[in-house]
Amino acid sequence: MKVSIFDVARRAGLSVVTVSRVLNGAASVRDKNREKVLQAMKELDYRPNASARSLAKGKTGIIGLTLRTLQDSFFDAVAKEINDRLAERGYYLALSVSPEGEGSPAHSTFKEDRVDGVLLLSPIREDESVLELKRRKIPVVLLDNQMRHSPAPSVIVDNFKGGFDAACHLIGLGHRRISHIAGPGPFLSSRERERGFRAAMAEAGLQPFSVERGTFRISSGYEIAERWIRADRLPTAVFAADDNIALGVMDACKNAGLRLPRDLSVVGFDDQPYAAEFRPGLTTVRQPAGQIARHGVELLLKRIEGAPQRSVTVKLEPELVVRESAAPIA
Repeated sequence: MKVSIFDVARRAGLSVVTVSRVLNGAASVRDKNREKVLQAMKELDYRPNASARSLAKGKTGIIGLTLRTLQDSFFDAVAKEINDRLAERGYYLALSVSPEGEGSPAHSTFKEDRVDGVLLLSPIREDESVLELKRRKIPVVLLDNQMRHSPAPSVIVDNFKGGFDAACHLIGLGHRRISHIAGPGPFLSSRERERGFRAAMAEAGLQPFSVERGTFRISSGYEIAERWIRADRLPTAVFAADDNIALGVMDACKNAGLRLPRDLSVVGFDDQPYAAEFRPGLTTVRQPAGQIARHGVELLLKRIEGAPQRSVTVKLEPELVVRESAAPIA
């Protein structure tokens, strides 16, 4: 027989009203009575009906997350951490994948009051759907925000520092002919990484050997490096705007018979899981995926719980991870 709230009340020796208040997180319940209810629930293996609790609170218990792709381990790490943190707080995660240039970054379900809040991962622009979420007073938090001026609370990484640190590492190894393969222009992260790279080079009194515009794909890095090799115009070091680009560069060099890092030092960005598995291991700039997710969840849940509607921005620092793909110049 299914255990009910009445069974819990009888086991705890308290009223059904008190048990209901405990289930709904009411602060007015005395600690002693709360412990009695929780112990009774444990003994009876009672699991409250999530839907009924949500209706009672006027909430859905669901948080929406939108992202551009599932084929990115950085996004995957952020999404997993979000899911784990929400589960700890009794929320379910609803996922919407909206590839770049294909429709709205906020799924229609999220705009029909079926979620308590929405996390937007790496949004490039504020379009009509974001404005509609705000009009409906659905709390929104932006993660890895790609807009210069944030229309909502945001959690971002200091991409300028990441680019600066990557270039400084190569300069410190004695390199002077250093190229940068930048990411797509629409991404603020691409522009900030390039800006950090240029600032470090200027501070050292150096000019970039070259700056190329790429995409966040392995093929992009491969094609650019192959072009360098054919033209016999290879830098001694390259800072790639993400690990996919860096991997493509390394693959092209290996196929041409070049030795890494003796013939070319490479630094990437993100610290994707394969960065440590590839040989040589990829020196890269690690984005704090776990921190991004945790701060985002906290900001969103505070807004859902009625905290003041301030458009705060949390900026996190990346970390240079030194492996074997970059070495002192021969």
